[in-house]
Amino acid sequence: MIQVTSNPFPLLQGLGIALGIGLLIGLERGWHDRDAADGARVAGVRTFGLLSLVGGLCALLAGHFGVWVLAAGLTSAALMIAAGYWQAARRDPSVGITTEVAGLLTFVLGAAAVAGYPYVAIASAVIATILLGTKSLLHAGVARLSQQELYAIFKLLLIALVVLPVLPDGQYGPWGALNPFVIGWLILLLAGLSFVGYFAIRILGPQRGILLTGLFGGLVSSTALTLNFSRLARARSHLVDLLAIGVLIASATMFPRVLVEIAVVNPKLLTGELTPVVVAVMTIVYAGAFWFWWRRRRATDRPAVSEADVGLKNPFELGSALRLGALLVLIMVLARGLAQVWGDSGIYVLSAISGLADVDALVLSLAKMAAEQNLNEAVATQGIVIAIVVNSLVKNLLAFVIGGVRLGRQVALFLLPALAVGMLLLFLA
Repeated sequence: MIQVTSNPFPLLQGLGIALGIGLLIGLERGWHDRDAADGARVAGVRTFGLLSLVGGLCALLAGHFGVWVLAAGLTSAALMIAAGYWQAARRDPSVGITTEVAGLLTFVLGAAAVAGYPYVAIASAVIATILLGTKSLLHAGVARLSQQELYAIFKLLLIALVVLPVLPDGQYGPWGALNPFVIGWLILLLAGLSFVGYFAIRILGPQRGILLTGLFGGLVSSTALTLNFSRLARARSHLVDLLAIGVLIASATMFPRVLVEIAVVNPKLLTGELTPVVVAVMTIVYAGAFWFWWRRRRATDRPAVSEADVGLKNPFELGSALRLGALLVLIMVLARGLAQVWGDSGIYVLSAISGLADVDALVLSLAKMAAEQNLNEAVATQGIVIAIVVNSLVKNLLAFVIGGVRLGRQVALFLLPALAVGMLLLFLA
């Protein structure tokens, strides 16, 4: 006997979400096949909407009659989609099965929306639509991958899915400063951020311009990009103004990278004075880059920058990963040891020394220590700011010494005042 609920709104809401999911995926598939003749498409916007709605209704009925209703619905949908594909393949043997797989996914997501997982269904539908809509971009990216880069992806997956889960989660080493699971996880986080920037440059290409190169290069290593752009400015003086924009963008991109790292490791640290300081410095530096770009927007010359000029290396070479792990271990031990022996002063000295090379390992270590209550949050914040200031000054010095006075002056015009404002805000806080 079917029970009639007194409040049908939740069921109607689930069916509405299911219908919306089908229309969303169907809209993308309809746009993709917009040039196909009438009757030549396996499925369009209406078909995808109906598929998702049928999936939702099957899930609804399965709650009353048993799961066999949902299984029968999925089987029927699969058979109809297979028949449509068979007809399409007879007309065009080269046709793919992406639309058919999307149809089956649409049915399942419609069922999930009604079965009590609406947010999972919506998120999955959005991700699926993005994947379907970025076909040309993804294919172009795969075509540009080298064998070494493909192996790097495999290594990253190996660390994430095989090695990391079996690492012991406990305190080891001097002062209990080392946690193998945390170290592996932090290495994975840094490698993931670096991958975003590295493959963005590989897929989009450095010829998209200094702006994108600076933005994505800053995700990999703003210090490395500054060094390479400074060398390029020395060899190609007519590009100094544009290269200064790239250095400023890369330097500014370091700040959201730091915020992301802290948000993952210790979100509580962002609720203090650190976020206003970092956001203020980042805004000023980005504004400086935009101002330089605005001055140059009508220029007729365009920079021809190659990947060799950018000089970004594969971010997950085995040697790089081992060096990164060793650096994290060293900073974790030193931070815990110096805090035990010298107190806050030891943390500040370590922050300044670490900032000479890069800030990521220091940021992650201090954020983790603050999360574990082994370090005062104010001290961790001040140490992170010290590392950021020292690292930014080092990049400005590289621009002066290697790139020349003109490049260094343009970078300093906005970078130094931004750092001064950040230190002032921290002092007032």
